[in-house]
Parts: sequence; structure tokens; C-alpha cells
Amino acid sequence: MPRPETESVVGWAIDAVRAMDVVEPLIVDLCTGSGAIALAMAQEVPRSRVHAVELSADALKWTRKNVEGSRVELRQGDARDAFPELDGQVDLVISNPPYIPLTEWEYVAPEARDYDPELALFSGEDGLDLIRSIERTAHRLLRPGGVVVVEHADTQGGLVPWIFTEERGWADAADHPDLNNRPRFATARKALP
Repeated sequence: MPRPETESVVGWAIDAVRAMDVVEPLIVDLCTGSGAIALAMAQEVPRSRVHAVELSADALKWTRKNVEGSRVELRQGDARDAFPELDGQVDLVISNPPYIPLTEWEYVAPEARDYDPELALFSGEDGLDLIRSIERTAHRLLRPGGVVVVEHADTQGGLVPWIFTEERGWADAADHPDLNNRPRFATARKALP
């Protein structure tokens, strides 16, 4: 089950896919971690084809167990170059990537900081390095009109939608609040040609 903050992200994504007139939606989960998001999408969107990628070999041991027997196709790899065979075909890209700035290390809860791998938490000086990469990957994977949804820290509200600019081929970039009304995830639609 996704964390409460992530539930808002998944709920939005499920609604977005259901609103599309697509018989078998193609969904990609980048930086899948435990696989909770990919599993939720597969369970809540009947006939969806869900692909998930995770870089960490340690995480994958658990992810494989979690997605066993589901429709999720899991592979080990880097979100930045994942699934080239799906370029231009995906309906929705979803991601809960690492987004903690390296400068915030001492503020991270010890139970996360001391036990989660750094790979799963931190993403450059401002925490947005991987989200910038996901923007490029999502643009490559999505069909025109397809949607991306990316979780981020509440302190990054307002920053992430600016990564998904019109100049880069996006439309309708926006931030959305979590259950506590803090900006928690950004969405954008791949512009039509």
C-alpha cells in the first residue's frame, strides 16, 4: 500500500487514466521502489499494461516478491533510459522518485536516513536532478496527450511544474495538494503536435 502522501498521487493517476478513452492503457512507473504504485495502478485500472523500473538491486529483491503474480512487468534499470521500445506509446508515466536535496540530509528522519539507501532519497543539491531526467524520459515515452505525474517534496511546490514547460513540449503543468493541502505532486500533459 502506498504511503498517505503517495495515495493522492496514485488516486489522481487512476482518475486520469480512467478519463482517457483507451481500452488497454499503457502505464509506466519510473523508480518503482517497492512496486506499490505499479501494483495499485494494475489493480485499480482493469486491462492496463503496467511496466515498472527500479535501479536498486537491493530494492528489486523485495519488489519482485511484491509484484509476483500481478500484471506488472518489472525490470531493473535506470529511469533515464528505460523502456525505449515503448517510446511514443505510453498513456501515463507515474513516478515517486528520490527528491530530497543533499543540503537537507540532517533534517531527514533518522529511520529513513539510516536505513533507506541514499539512492532512494537524495537527488542532487536541490533535490530535482532526477525529476529533470524523468521529464525527458516521460516526454520520450508518452504519446501526444499522455500524462505524467511526479511526486515531490512539499517544499518543492511551484518549482516542479516549471520543469514541464511549453518550450519542452508540455501543456497544463500544475501542482496538486496532498491530504494536508501541501503541494505534493506535479502533473503535465504531453502537448499535441
